[in-house]
Formats: sequence, structure tokens, C-alpha cells
Amino acid sequence: MPYSPTIWLRDGAEMPQIGMGTWKHYGETASDAVYAGLKAGYRLVDGACDYGNEKECGEGLRRAIVHDVVAREDVWVISKLWNTFHRKEHVKEAVMRSLRDWGVSYFDLYYVHFPISLAYVSPDERYPPGWFVDGESEVKHDPVPLRETWEALEELVDLKIIKRLGVSNMCSALLMDLLSYARVKPAVLQIEIHPYNVQARAVQFARLQGLEVTAYSSFGPLGFRELNMPKSLHAQPLFAHPMINSIADAHGATPAQVVLRWATQRGLAVIPKSNTEQQMRENLESVRFKLTEEEMSAIAGLDIGLRFNDPADDFAGCHIFS
Repeated sequence: MPYSPTIWLRDGAEMPQIGMGTWKHYGETASDAVYAGLKAGYRLVDGACDYGNEKECGEGLRRAIVHDVVAREDVWVISKLWNTFHRKEHVKEAVMRSLRDWGVSYFDLYYVHFPISLAYVSPDERYPPGWFVDGESEVKHDPVPLRETWEALEELVDLKIIKRLGVSNMCSALLMDLLSYARVKPAVLQIEIHPYNVQARAVQFARLQGLEVTAYSSFGPLGFRELNMPKSLHAQPLFAHPMINSIADAHGATPAQVVLRWATQRGLAVIPKSNTEQQMRENLESVRFKLTEEEMSAIAGLDIGLRFNDPADDFAGCHIFS
């Protein structure tokens, strides 16, 4: 059975370099995918409140534990704080809800999903809350300082219901500010990285500050094409790119494996979503070959700074990358 290599974090923990993404897995499919992924050898499952599937993912984890596929302590279970829970009085509420849905007593890593604070929506009214305060079209901002949110999360680290904190979709300037006051330093930065959006400077800065980096949306436009997002529909699919295919042929690999290997050879962690058990195995096996320096450079040469996940494209006033 293939297993992921690991990356050392600032606290000495070894985080699996290849994890399992759960965005856009829904219902029974989410439960089955998590169970199959753990059977295939994955030991990190990346989730979030906003994905709307944590209860189902937790069922897949529970099934794997009951069937002796894994023990809880073998698996990195990850979640993220949604934008509507940034006020200190709502942070613990959000974390505890996610813990209950997953059926676990602690998170191995917990991210701030976006550095965006939106008006609180009670879980009794709607869960997950989404971007719109009315559930339809109104984006209502709530100016909560990131420091307030972070200090509330640090208290949950003290209570041992979160082992490590991370940040997602955060630019280097905001990360620099966070590091100036954080008592519990973030361990991981999770950002959109793929050959069309290499983000070399962001990776370099994070590492200089002691953070490791997880790349999401490693396959570029693929996951966003399912949502008919215009940017993704106008971008050439990476798996159809002649250069990616040529490199794949040279190594007897799939285009997906080439794109993942390009990331892991950069020292990045990846969290690809897989729809089949074969894809799950292929993703884990992507570390079985090594790209040449010329191939690494050629893939990086596709960079055009194309970001598919930019909230400002769809949600008024959410200018975190502008």
C-alpha cells in the first residue's frame, strides 16, 4: 500500500505531504471517499465548515476506525474557521460544531479559511452559512480584527482541542502582521498553487517565517470548471496541455501525477480531491518518479499569475488579493 512522504512542521510533527481534499464531495459520496482514501493509504483529510460535508466525512473516518483501517491518532483531521465566525464569542462555537460533525475530540490542524470577516449567521438559521447573510445575494462585512480571531483560536490550542493553527488564502503582508503578535505561530499556509499560479515569492516568504506550505487546487482550472466559473472555462486544462502530456509520457505517468510531482518536488504539501479509488492510488504514487530540473522549470514557465479562487470576483468587497 502506498503511503505519503511527510513534511516536518515547526513543532516537530510530521505532516503527510499528500493529503485528501474533500471540497465538492457531498452526501454519501463524501463518506465513501474518505473511507476509500484511508484504505488506500491517505493519512490526512482536509475539510472545512464551508464544504458542507463534515458530518459525512466524519462518518467515513468513523467507519475506517471501526473496521481497523486506521486509528484516530494515525490520521490528520483538518478543518477551517468560516468567515462568519471571526468574532471571539463565535470562534469556539464554530470549532465545537465541526468537531461534533467529524466525531473527533481534537483537530490536528485548524485554519482560518479566509482573512475575511462577515456578519454572523447562527447555525440555527443556516449551516454552513455561506457568503451571503440573507442566503441569497447580500454580502455583509463585519470589521473584526484578525488578532481577535487568532487569540480566540489560541485559547482552543491551550484547551488541546486544536493541536496546530494555520492560515489560508493569506497574503504575505497580512501574515507578517499576524506573526508580530501571534503567541501560537501558524504552522502551515494553505494557498492556491498550480502551474498557472506558481506563487514562488509567497512560498519563499512563508518558509523564511517557519511555515510549511500546502497547495490547493493543484490541477488548476479543473475543479472550478465543474462550477462553470468563467476564468476556468477560458483556461486550457492542464491535463490537456501538450507539454504536461509530453513529460507524463516520458515518465510513464499520468498528467495529474506530473502536476502533483512538480508541487511535491518543490517541497509543497498537496490535497487533491479524487473521485475514484484508482485516482487516489495514482495521486499517492506520484512521488515514485522524479522530474528533471528542465522539466520543473518548463512547468513553472506556465505561470501567468492566474488565480481561480478570488472572492472579489463573486462577492462584493472581498478584496483580499487586490
